[in-house]
Amino acid sequence: MADVLPLVEARLRTALGEPDARAAVTFLGTDRIEVLRFSDGNGGETDKGIVRYATLGMSAQPMADPTAVVADPVAGPRAELVLSVRAGAADTDKVLRPLAVLAASPQVEGLVVAPGASLDVGEPLWPGAPFTSVLVAEAGGLIEDLELDAPLDPVRFLPLLPMTPNEAAWKRVHGAGALQERWLTSGTDLRDPSRTSVPLD
Repeated sequence: MADVLPLVEARLRTALGEPDARAAVTFLGTDRIEVLRFSDGNGGETDKGIVRYATLGMSAQPMADPTAVVADPVAGPRAELVLSVRAGAADTDKVLRPLAVLAASPQVEGLVVAPGASLDVGEPLWPGAPFTSVLVAEAGGLIEDLELDAPLDPVRFLPLLPMTPNEAAWKRVHGAGALQERWLTSGTDLRDPSRTSVPLD
């Protein structure tokens, strides 16, 4: 069966341009995860000053239902993670390892990462960051799904939205949709690496 990762990287390059940096992380017992950085504004004129980090390697295997006795080596959802932040306001390049940890979580913990889920790394996403967790958003906006030959599921590129601890706690009670509505009505800049929590009263 064809390796999906070259196809995934080609889709990332088509959507975001050439990566200007990449790093690889390997965790014990897992496949290698790479994180690519795109910061040349190829997403359009309005995206200048935005740096995007995309994982490469999470989609090599389908995510398995944690209740399944035996993981299906072919069928199952596949995804990569994409984080977009404003450049220059914080040392966001240190997010590479936390992103790789999140991308390895399906292999390490048997998670199925899907829109609406919360993912927590247990430490700031980068030095001084007010976020330790992210909300997984719906795919299909910035990067189109990559269709693969049957019976393989398509690869979805899932945006990650950083959450403050207060937002993460509020989301657990009220749900992802309610938090996203709060962000929308407050005009929250979700790409601001040093933003404060949205009002949650």
